[in-house]
Amino acid sequence: MSDEHPFRAAVEPLVDALGGQLLEPEAAGADDVVLSWEGRPVVAVRLPHLADSLDRILSDLERRHGMPLAQLGRKEKQSVVRNLEARGAFTLRHGVETVAAALGVSRFTVYNYLNRDLNRE
Repeated sequence: MSDEHPFRAAVEPLVDALGGQLLEPEAAGADDVVLSWEGRPVVAVRLPHLADSLDRILSDLERRHGMPLAQLGRKEKQSVVRNLEARGAFTLRHGVETVAAALGVSRFTVYNYLNRDLNRE
C-alpha cells in the first residue's frame, strides 16, 4: 500500500505481536476484525489460531532470553511458566505438553511450577 493510513501503521506492531495479519477491509472474511477510523473501514485483522499463538509466544520468549528455553535455569523456567500462566497458555488443549517440550521438562515439572506459585499465595 503506497498510501498507508496512519491508523494502519499504528496497529501494525500490535497485530504482528499477536501473530495476526493485516488485510484490506474488502478482503476481510467473516471471522476477521475490520477496524475503522472516523467511520471508514481502514484495515482488517486476521487473528491467528490460538495454538499458533502459543508457538509464537514461546518463540518470542526464546528471543528475549537469547537461547532455547530448554537451556534456561530452573528459576528462569519457573518465571517463564508464571508468564505463560498469566497469558492463559495452559487453557489451551495440550498447552502443558507444548510448554513442557519447549522447556525440556516433564508435564509433572510444569504442574509443580504452577502448584508452587499457588501455594505461595
